[in-house]
Amino acid sequence: MNSILIAGFGGQGLLFAGKFIAYKGMLEGRELSWLPSYGPEMRGGTANCSVILSDTPVGSPIITHPDILMVMNLPSLDKYEDAAVPGSKIFVDSTLIKRKVRRTDVEAYYIPATDLAMENKMNGLANMIIVGKMIRETGMVSYDHLEDAMKKVVSAKHADLLQANLNAVELGYNYK
Repeated sequence: MNSILIAGFGGQGLLFAGKFIAYKGMLEGRELSWLPSYGPEMRGGTANCSVILSDTPVGSPIITHPDILMVMNLPSLDKYEDAAVPGSKIFVDSTLIKRKVRRTDVEAYYIPATDLAMENKMNGLANMIIVGKMIRETGMVSYDHLEDAMKKVVSAKHADLLQANLNAVELGYNYK
């Protein structure tokens, strides 16, 4: 089972990233839960998304102790770092978060996702760059057939962003 918590500011695509992971898990036949949470201010306010992927039915959508943590702002790292279970994998957007993970009983990955997105003309897709790295490092879902899941979460109105999102996942997956 993977308990995944994605956290940052509203507008960073956190809920989209979580929904993509959830759909990918569903298409792989996994049991899952997807639970968004955000403040009333949405864009610019705090937001997080919990995703549970399991081979057995999920009893509760609430995650208090994630084993995979993705953070895209310092307040989220400050808030959730200590909640992660020992042995967790923590993924940090190192463009926006300058401090390192303080714990020594977790694996931390520093991805300059916001910088990579800007350098590759993928503004707004830092979230999906980190998701790509998470897929590589955790195996939470397969890297195969990503397009099937992406088609479920990219709306028809934004169909032009389908390939850009896939490219962002690939960039993160291949980031060393």
